Amino acid sequence: MPLAGVLAGLAWAQRHRRLHSAGVTAPLPPRDSLRSRLFRYLPFWGRVLAISLIILALARPQKASRGEVPPAEGIDIMLTIDTSLSMAAMDFAPYNRLDAAKSAATDFVKKRANDRIGVTVFGGLAMLTCPLTLDYQSVFDLIDSISMGMTRADGTAVGDAIVTSVNHLKDSKAKSKVIILLTDGRSNVGLVTDMALAARTAAAYDIKVYTIGTAGKGQAQVPTGDPAQPVVYIDEDLDEPTLREIAALTGGEFYRAKNYLELEKIYSRINALETTRFEAKSYTDYSDKYEYFLVPALLLLALLFLLERTYFRTVP
Repeated sequence: MPLAGVLAGLAWAQRHRRLHSAGVTAPLPPRDSLRSRLFRYLPFWGRVLAISLIILALARPQKASRGEVPPAEGIDIMLTIDTSLSMAAMDFAPYNRLDAAKSAATDFVKKRANDRIGVTVFGGLAMLTCPLTLDYQSVFDLIDSISMGMTRADGTAVGDAIVTSVNHLKDSKAKSKVIILLTDGRSNVGLVTDMALAARTAAAYDIKVYTIGTAGKGQAQVPTGDPAQPVVYIDEDLDEPTLREIAALTGGEFYRAKNYLELEKIYSRINALETTRFEAKSYTDYSDKYEYFLVPALLLLALLFLLERTYFRTVP
């Protein structure tokens, strides 16, 4: 019996050594590397991120910017310009009377800010060529388009010109309303022949009328365009007393310009008119910012599409 036990023990030990030497052990499964795990899940989480960005873009995120419009000062002004044929007189060198008036009026508008400005022209009748506006480029263009005799009616209808300008100022909410009337003659036609009545009508609506007489002293040359008689001479016909009365009745002033330099100075003086103050207003401006989310989402999807067909591609 002892011998049998010894033999059994030796047999077991010999078998164990054989198994150990032969490597009969259960193999461990290989472990994934960090790199392989990253590549495995990157496409999935990339899509999740892209979809999240698209959802945020569809929500139309906006940025609010708050500001304040500063207080502005402005008045309503009607430039009222005589276009009768006598305005062709060449005593405002280097201009004729009308071109001098247009140039000085344009310079006047350039110096203004926050004022609404309109334009009325008159000859034998009066007509509005530019309603009150803050669009100064339109005012410049319309002043430039003014031409001699454009009303196609002979004469000088000063009363009609005042009333026409009043009609376009009377409903204004501005505290200061002004007509700047420029002429080289006297009223001799029109529906409104009583200049004092026209002035009182303006005063009733708190409209000041500043009158400018544009005429040199004595005779002035007027080109005719006729080679046989290239120029004719016209006498001074400025009704200064009536223009002074119109200005006085409305709280305005009368000015006399005998040349272009004086006319420029007159407009510079009128440029110092009182102004109306408008209170500051706050505002909020919203701007869309969806592109900050949509663009990265599209770029990410394009990158994933490219990688899945190149670097992440697996052979089945």
